[in-house]
Amino acid sequence: MMDRQVPSQYEPRHPAPRRSWRWWQITFLSLGAVALMGGLAVVGFVWHLANDLPPLDQLETYQPSLVTQVYSSDQQRIGQFFIERRIQTPLAGIPEGFRHAVIAVEDVRFFEHPGLDYIGMLRAAWTNLRRGSKVEGASTITQQLARSLFLSSERTFDRKVRELILAYKMELVLTKDKILELYLNQIYFGQGAYGIASAAQTYFGKDLSALTIAETAFLAGLPKSPNHYSPFKAYERAKKRQEHVLARMEEAGFLTTAEREAAAAETLNFRRPGGEQAAPYFVEYVRQMLIAKYGEALVYKGGLKVFTTLNMEMQRAAEVAFAAGLRELDKRQGWRGPLRTVDVDAPVTPAVTATTGQTLKAGDYREGFVTKVAKDHFVVQVGSTVARLLFDDMAWAKRRLTGPDTAKDVVVNPNLKQVLKPGDVVEVMVKKLERDLVYVQLEQTPLVEGGLIALDPAKGAIRVMIGGYDFGRSEYNRAVQAHRQPGSAFKPIIYAAALNHGMSPASVILDAPVVYEQELEEKTWKPENYGKKFHGMVSLRDALAHSYNLATVRLLDKVGIRNVIEFAKTVGITSPLAADLSLGLGSSSVGLMELTSVYAVLLNEGSRREPYAIVSVEDSSGKVLEAAESQALTVISKETAYGITNMMEDVIQKGTGQAAKSIGRPIAGKTGTTNDFINAWFIGGAPNLVAGIYVGFDDRRSLGETESGAHAALPIWINFMKEALRPLPVAFFSIPEGVTFVNVDPATGLLDGEQEGQAGTVDIFIKGSEPTQAPQRRLDPIDFYKLDQIPEGAL
Repeated sequence: MMDRQVPSQYEPRHPAPRRSWRWWQITFLSLGAVALMGGLAVVGFVWHLANDLPPLDQLETYQPSLVTQVYSSDQQRIGQFFIERRIQTPLAGIPEGFRHAVIAVEDVRFFEHPGLDYIGMLRAAWTNLRRGSKVEGASTITQQLARSLFLSSERTFDRKVRELILAYKMELVLTKDKILELYLNQIYFGQGAYGIASAAQTYFGKDLSALTIAETAFLAGLPKSPNHYSPFKAYERAKKRQEHVLARMEEAGFLTTAEREAAAAETLNFRRPGGEQAAPYFVEYVRQMLIAKYGEALVYKGGLKVFTTLNMEMQRAAEVAFAAGLRELDKRQGWRGPLRTVDVDAPVTPAVTATTGQTLKAGDYREGFVTKVAKDHFVVQVGSTVARLLFDDMAWAKRRLTGPDTAKDVVVNPNLKQVLKPGDVVEVMVKKLERDLVYVQLEQTPLVEGGLIALDPAKGAIRVMIGGYDFGRSEYNRAVQAHRQPGSAFKPIIYAAALNHGMSPASVILDAPVVYEQELEEKTWKPENYGKKFHGMVSLRDALAHSYNLATVRLLDKVGIRNVIEFAKTVGITSPLAADLSLGLGSSSVGLMELTSVYAVLLNEGSRREPYAIVSVEDSSGKVLEAAESQALTVISKETAYGITNMMEDVIQKGTGQAAKSIGRPIAGKTGTTNDFINAWFIGGAPNLVAGIYVGFDDRRSLGETESGAHAALPIWINFMKEALRPLPVAFFSIPEGVTFVNVDPATGLLDGEQEGQAGTVDIFIKGSEPTQAPQRRLDPIDFYKLDQIPEGAL
């Protein structure tokens, strides 16, 4: 018997069978099949994604959503309309320094790779592996453009593969310069700015050509994360990002060390968001007209250039005068009390400290809170500044408004120390800064509203438009949309109609009490003069200059209501007018621009041009889509127009508008006040500029006793016109050849007989209509009551 061998511990207990060549063939074939199937699956997946991608054949002519820009008459940009705020700029118009900055920080091998930077991918992967987290990306500029144009920002594998495929294909159909141009115009920079040109305006208020190296580097660092690197949210973080861009520019050889250091040390002065808003009521007026004509798509995406009639110097002067005038009017109505009250010992609320860190300057309106009452002043904390509010600078607050009725609900508190107390939050204006002291005056934001419009009468161009005190508070455009009773501001239309029907400024009319029976309502109507006085026989000139209601109603009755309404339509009134004698007192509501355009006709020799705001519109390629064609239309004779203009000059020289004499130029105009002082108007102007203003509460409550057109509206008009007319030449109202001057008896309007040693007055007549005989005797106004008859030539 043979001995049995014991297997060694190092030998397998069950040795593996020997593999046959056939087995290896099957194994390799199986693995190959799996690999092939996997490869086919990947190819199929990529092929599927590639076929599902948008076509690239239109990239050469790709037109992104562009900003429509609105310009004033002096080429200042005053507004923009957009979905994406973008200003298309060709690559040649983008400074080389900015291109270098973007390439350095986003894709330094941009001009070397085919859309996918394999070296960059490996470098980023190694950097992220060493750091233990993702600190560096490898997306090329082409990939970022593909993502921005065609893909969403979701982080998925499918989206990344699509991005890679698109980037590769884009490099096949576009040049590097075209890709860079599209990228720089497409990418988002934050604050609503798309594209570099819009970003330069948004952050620095500059054109691209004016950017410094420091500003260029800051902007180039934004696309990675505009919100994260916003200087308005995290300045230090934004500054570090800028310095990183500068360092990358130095590494790439685009900057020297000295240039980088100088740029890093430069102070960045940012433009605060929202700082570009100008003439908002006018810009909105233009926007509505553009949308009505071109549609929203073209206005918001088409990159139109809109050139308008607005004069920004005049607009600024109007805004200053209008705001100051409404504030003064509001103060006369009384103090409404503090905005709120806070605990002086508790931490100050954010609403009060919102201005902290902002440098105060004279004219600023701020919120502050009272901390102490001193002998002759209050101590007011404005942000981080301690200011003094002298009692003299708040004297108007003695009148305290206790209810909604400005005419009645006012109490007077002569002790100014009792008006405020510590903790009261108030609005103040910085009055002056002297050494270490800041002085403020008490203010309150007015509740009263109104509108102001200014026109070039010779062209019809709208030079100024203000539709309210604050567009942010109310977008309702009172210069265009509101219809209010004009009161006596309507009277020039009635007097012009009288001249148009053969009368003259020297014609006389009875200004005396009168009662009219209103048959339909079975009531009587008894109009009254302001002050309840009457003046007997007066000339039309004096009746208009002093705004006599009784004389005007009699004149309307004599000329005929229908005749006046037809005349009003002829000169530009489109609003419905009451067909009764109350029309003589301006009872029918009209629009401010509507009535101001009528005055433009009267002051422009009877020639009417429809008011317009848009001079021309160009598309994004510079093609002119429209150009203004305002045609002059003679609607009344030059003689009639000059006659009423000359009469309105007397409103300024001796009537209700005498305060306007301070302008020192030929001016014609008319005040207007409605019942219960609800609306106050003044409309008038010079031969080269006509302006109208009204003030009044939106809820049509009283402005307060004595707040007439001469008191509430005219001062604003004067302050505006003094500035607006300054750059314009002094112009005189032209006297037509058909007008003659005759010495007349002021009591009758007939030739002056020079009786009883009393000299007559010179007045104007249309040639052929002047009086040819003198009165038989000089009549006393009482004679007309006794005899109930009016001499020929008198009304």
